[in-house]
Amino acid sequence: MSWRRPRRLASRDTIKCLLTPDITALWVVGFLLLCTFLLKTLVFKPILQIIDERSHAVRSAKELADSAAQKASAAAAEYDQKLNTARSEIYRQMDDMRKSALDKRADLLAATRATVEQELETATSRVQQESQDARAALDRDASNLAGAIVSRVLGRAS
Repeated sequence: MSWRRPRRLASRDTIKCLLTPDITALWVVGFLLLCTFLLKTLVFKPILQIIDERSHAVRSAKELADSAAQKASAAAAEYDQKLNTARSEIYRQMDDMRKSALDKRADLLAATRATVEQELETATSRVQQESQDARAALDRDASNLAGAIVSRVLGRAS
């Protein structure tokens, strides 16, 4: 193994040359600033603007959807209320019609009952009158028949 001699450090002139900026370093900084400005104005600004527009569109769409949902729920509630009102009205009308039909039935039944009772009374009185007339006729005929029988029986016997 051989030992090497350590390298010599750079001289002061070399270090001074490295530390003093030259025009290329200024050009690099200028190009870097120019690239930053161009990227910011030509790329990042339009992209950020599109992102903001989309976010605004999403917010307005959500607001519109919420508004439509509220209107739909209000319309559904109004529909249910009107439907219930219509149902109750129909049930009330049906109940009124049923009561009216029952009243008509009761009136018709009462009128029929009165007519039947009147006809029954008329028929009963007619039957009683005919019965009395028939009895009277039978009594008369029985008397005439008895007189005829007696006169025949007595007329033969005599």
